[in-house]
Amino acid sequence: MQPQPGDSLAIFGVGAVGLSALMAAKIVGCDPIVAVDVRAHRLALARELGASHTIDHTGRDKIVDDVRAIVPGGVRYAIDTSALPAVFREAIEALMPGGTCVLLGSAPPGTDVGVEMPFLQQGRTVRGVVQGESLPKEFIPRLVDLIVAGKFPIQKMIKFYDFADINLAAAESSSGLAIKPVLRMPQNG
Repeated sequence: MQPQPGDSLAIFGVGAVGLSALMAAKIVGCDPIVAVDVRAHRLALARELGASHTIDHTGRDKIVDDVRAIVPGGVRYAIDTSALPAVFREAIEALMPGGTCVLLGSAPPGTDVGVEMPFLQQGRTVRGVVQGESLPKEFIPRLVDLIVAGKFPIQKMIKFYDFADINLAAAESSSGLAIKPVLRMPQNG
């Protein structure tokens, strides 16, 4: 996406991928950053990591209006990590004319989403991204530098589990309780 300082961004789904996007947006200087999710603890962490606004999507059907109340006219960038057609459409509809929406979630084959063609005729871009479209030889060292400098605090979304608790880790990951479960292997000796 290559956002610039001051560009507005809405992130639909703030699990591990969405929170990573949020931290990157904060580093770049995006403002405002709107985080949308159905889990209160993820929204609280999003706020801690730099979201200027959070929206609880639970049982709500006017999310686009909520985003546009924060950013009149729509956001410059939107990211959807849910890969749910209704949420992806909301991310697209939250865009300003000329804005860009990126799908980072993985949808199964056969998943369709409808978008009104006149909405796209206002210069909006909708695209998918694979692996952040980065060059690992450049990106990984830069990411490590940001983590070491405390600017990309991934540890805040990690929950450690002993390997014996693999089923608990899987269950808490599936339920959304654990954002990024990490298993610790047993040490012999």
